[in-house]
Amino acid sequence: MSYRRVAPPAALRDDVDFFWCLEGQLDAGARSAFTVMPNGQPGLIFQQSPQAFTGFDGGRLPQLFVFGQPTGFGQLRATGSYCQVGVSFHPAALRSLFGLAASELTDAHFSLSELLRRTSLTGRLLECRGVEEQFACLARFLMGLKRTGDHLENAKAGFAAGALREGRELSFVQRELGISERSLERLFLGHIGLTPILYSRISRFQNAMARLKQGAYSSLTDVAYSSGYFDQSHFIRDFRRFSGVSPRVYLRKSVERMPGFPEWEV
Repeated sequence: MSYRRVAPPAALRDDVDFFWCLEGQLDAGARSAFTVMPNGQPGLIFQQSPQAFTGFDGGRLPQLFVFGQPTGFGQLRATGSYCQVGVSFHPAALRSLFGLAASELTDAHFSLSELLRRTSLTGRLLECRGVEEQFACLARFLMGLKRTGDHLENAKAGFAAGALREGRELSFVQRELGISERSLERLFLGHIGLTPILYSRISRFQNAMARLKQGAYSSLTDVAYSSGYFDQSHFIRDFRRFSGVSPRVYLRKSVERMPGFPEWEV
């Protein structure tokens, strides 16, 4: 399996974190399981072969779809040859690009044709000669979606999400934005699709995951306290909720070629 990512053009940097491509080839009859873990970012995926992956419920995924914020882990299964090209959005991009209340896509995905009645993007991506052309095609499409309204609210949501990713307290975000707890919750549900508390928990989990990958710790207790958990058991509970396994099992058995998308050794 090979994975690569590229930066978006300057015009999309407020909405797009990066473009990515995942390619692989499994032996005939072989299947591979990948765990998707919440990372606080929605996205878009185009499948060169729509038969390659099945979703969390075992059903086929659309060839081109947008997905919102997951609140827990799930597994995708792959067979045969696959080539996925995707976009990792910033947290508030579903609102700023598609005009959606982000909570409509929480724990869900929709074919792009369901969201935008008139789109020929699938056909254009299939006609591209290679991944680089597909990245460029996606970039042109997304630039065409840029909306003129909601800039202030999008900026507030982006600031709030960034602050929580850095480990700031909710009280700090409310104070900086000059809004109430209820207003902050409405902002998050509309623009990001999660409550501020859940987004903060996912951010803390991701920060702990980054420390585990870097190996910059002496014990799991060290990871727990440095990531903002009350204690090791609190850390392990949240880790299981968002990854499906304990930190020790994750470190021992996962193979993570694509960040946040571990394949499991059996």
